[in-house]
Order: sequence, then structure tokens, then C-alpha cells
Amino acid sequence: MTTEEEALRRAIIDGCLTLNDAGVNQGTSGNIGARFGDRLIVTPSATPYAAMTPTSLASTPLDGEPDWSGPLPPSTEWRFHRDILRARPEIGAIVHAHPPYCTALAMTRQGIPAAHYMVAAFGGADIRCAGYATYGTAALSTLALGALKDRTACLLANHGMIVLGETLDKALWRASELETLARQYHHALTIGGPVLLSEADINDTMKSFSSYGLRAST
Repeated sequence: MTTEEEALRRAIIDGCLTLNDAGVNQGTSGNIGARFGDRLIVTPSATPYAAMTPTSLASTPLDGEPDWSGPLPPSTEWRFHRDILRARPEIGAIVHAHPPYCTALAMTRQGIPAAHYMVAAFGGADIRCAGYATYGTAALSTLALGALKDRTACLLANHGMIVLGETLDKALWRASELETLARQYHHALTIGGPVLLSEADINDTMKSFSSYGLRAST
């Protein structure tokens, strides 16, 4: 294992711990995958994050049939990590989690509309909610890819969220921002519902974000 690969694996573990500490994920329910050259590195299945070491993570080539290396089986959601990285060459990392507010919206099969300008940080005027399929299946991967078209996040019906990043840092940042948006939208629904921004408003914000750091870190 090269120094560069070990550093990425440590960063993935640190990211998992950060998500749990922030309440964006709970226990071992989420997972993080990242691109390393022509391979996918992903967290293992049903393993406490605090118990992971860099060698615990699983790895497989992105092309061809899975050929896993590592002492533990990969996350049960490895398929959509692989398929997203195959389909989206600009994406370097993927966060999947079950945060309370995103998951509550997903349980009602609602997306998040343009209720706040930060929706634009995910590539468009809404966050879509993909249809339901059993976790870990090819059907779920196909639904997720559809909901992620031209977007860097989606909800999964009755399940949770997927967030993409050009880098691991961006994926983690977007995961936190998405759960914040979901919480704000939920609260707005309880007091009469939000006033939605126009497509022009969102387009203007996206233009501003394109040259602004992590694409809207404020």
C-alpha cells in the first residue's frame, strides 16, 4: 500500500467518525467510498468505525466484475458506489448515510425543493428522492443514478441519502449541508411551508458558487 493510498483510507475512516459525531449517521449504517486511480475503496460491512484501520477497507477495480481485496467484506452498498464512480468520472468520493431529517423526508418519499438557495450547491433547483428498492441491489443503484442526474445528492425512498463530491472533503461537506437543508425544510413545513425560489434565483446562485471555494461554504 502506498503512502497516498494509506492517507486516503485514513481520511475515509476519519470521515465516518466525523459523520457519526455530527449526528449525520448512526452506528454502522452508513458508508463511504472513494476513487483511487482505477479502483474503488469502500468501508467494510457492519464494522464499527472506531475499530477500522486502513487495511480494514475493501478495494476492487472499477472495471469488470468485482475482485475484492481486504480482510473484510465490503459494504452491502458497494454496488452504487462502483456504478456512480463509473458513470461520473468527475466524482472522487461518495457518502451514504441515514441522517434523521433526510431519512424522514425519504420515508415520506419527498425531495427537497428550492426552499433555500443552498439547494443550488447540489447542482440544480431540487434534491430528488429516488424510488424504493432493496438495499444493496442493482435496482437501487439504477434508481440512484437516475435521481443523481445533473446532481451531487439525492434521497433514497425509505432509506437515507447519497452525496457526491469531487473530493472526499467536498462529499463530507455536502453531506452535512444536505442534512441541514432537510432539517430547515422540515421545520418550514411545520409553520405553513416555505416560499420557493425561482429557477432564475437558483441559476444565479449556481453561477456564484462556481467560483466560490467549496461551492457555498457560507
